[in-house]
Amino acid sequence: MTKADIINKIVADTGLAKKDVAATVEAFMEEVRNSLSSRKEDVFLRGFGSFIVKHRAAKTARNISKNTTIIIDAHDFPAFKPAKSFIAKMK
Repeated sequence: MTKADIINKIVADTGLAKKDVAATVEAFMEEVRNSLSSRKEDVFLRGFGSFIVKHRAAKTARNISKNTTIIIDAHDFPAFKPAKSFIAKMK
């Protein structure tokens, strides 16, 4: 399912204007992005799941094509952890 499919489904279910629904979905996604990237805050959606920021420590890796050792810097990355009720519905 794509973002356009989600927007169309919400429009069909609610009868709201498509541009309003699209603006709302975009605003929601932008707020989640800003919360995770700029403020390093997790986003909790009860009954759905959590968008969280995970941290990876620096590590040494190998570039096997050049047979060299490289250092991968520490970095943060977004992750999604589904709620227990969401997992239960999937089973």
